Amino acid sequence: MTDPTEILDLPKPAWAVEDVAMLYDMARRFMADEIVPRYDEFEKNEMVDRASWEKAGAAGLLCASMPEEYGGSGGTYAHESAIIEAIGHAGVDGFGIVLHNAIVAPYILYYGSEEQKKTWLPRLATGELIGAIAMTEPGAGSDLQGVKTRAEKDGNHYRINGSKTFITNGQHANLVIVVSKTDPAQGAKGVSLIVVETDGADGFERGRNLDKIGLKANDTSELFFNDVRVPTANLLGHEEGQGFVQLMQQLPQERLLIGGQAIAMIERALAVTIDYVKERKAFGKPILDFQNTQFKLAELKTEATIGRVFYNDCVTRHIAGGLDPATASMAKYWLTDLQGKLVDECLQLFGGYGYMNEYPIARMFRDARVQRIYGGTNEIMKLLIARSL
Repeated sequence: MTDPTEILDLPKPAWAVEDVAMLYDMARRFMADEIVPRYDEFEKNEMVDRASWEKAGAAGLLCASMPEEYGGSGGTYAHESAIIEAIGHAGVDGFGIVLHNAIVAPYILYYGSEEQKKTWLPRLATGELIGAIAMTEPGAGSDLQGVKTRAEKDGNHYRINGSKTFITNGQHANLVIVVSKTDPAQGAKGVSLIVVETDGADGFERGRNLDKIGLKANDTSELFFNDVRVPTANLLGHEEGQGFVQLMQQLPQERLLIGGQAIAMIERALAVTIDYVKERKAFGKPILDFQNTQFKLAELKTEATIGRVFYNDCVTRHIAGGLDPATASMAKYWLTDLQGKLVDECLQLFGGYGYMNEYPIARMFRDARVQRIYGGTNEIMKLLIARSL
């Protein structure tokens, strides 16, 4: 299995201290031993099996940045980044632990009560609970103020009604953070985040596992809430109406992690392409000996290095608490745009073989496309950046 860290001279970030580097090595070995050999099976089944989630939990790869008192490993986002990069470098991009770790768990850590944190985070860390966040609806994507799902008080419970779509981990998830309207008349100020434990929840239904272009190994689903009753104690935050602010506070990390997924695939695509052009011959000599190949790879290596340095800087700023939403949006849009461009250019160097599913570059070509859409489209990212001018 091609290791980009061995083929490419990757710039080392200041945050890649010894324990982060050790976690990366351990995560990459785990992916190579446990996930890669079965990844074609997972793609065919359109989900990674639950046993693999539990193995990841036992290996310490779930909730690495959560405090030890809540079952996590006590790390920082640097540790989450190490796991993100290990997944991307191993080529198992459909394993949905990234969202579970660095999106779902932080909502509970930052906004949950002490009881909520003690109840849910340790079970997320073992894989007993698999997390999802239900934002997108059939009629509301990047415009989160437009959600229609209602959560109405009924004594000491909420009754949740609505539907969600494109939900990552949707077939497996048994802890879902639902973006709901608790007061539709208040617009953004009427949005709340409510946690639903789905096991045994009357009125909760999973729709089909959606048939996607790429990321086939990730279960992405429709979810339906029909008078689902959950305790009012499952509200995240001290009062209703805080959901939109909570989402805005956490979206920079979501956008940064998408940038991390992008740079990891960029590096893997470049590494497997360099391997290929050294071995494949045309007109009696390796493809690498042609000047066009050399110039093209020189350009791509330069762009990949610029992307890596930018990403490393963003992570440094994020760990220090200084990554602003505009810069996170830059990382998301620019790195995913570069990802699409670079993977396409690398596929071209494979010739006809690049179009064959048996070659990893073909899977990368498919998997890369959604990166410019989820987490807020790249067009939305540009609008957010423009507002900071």
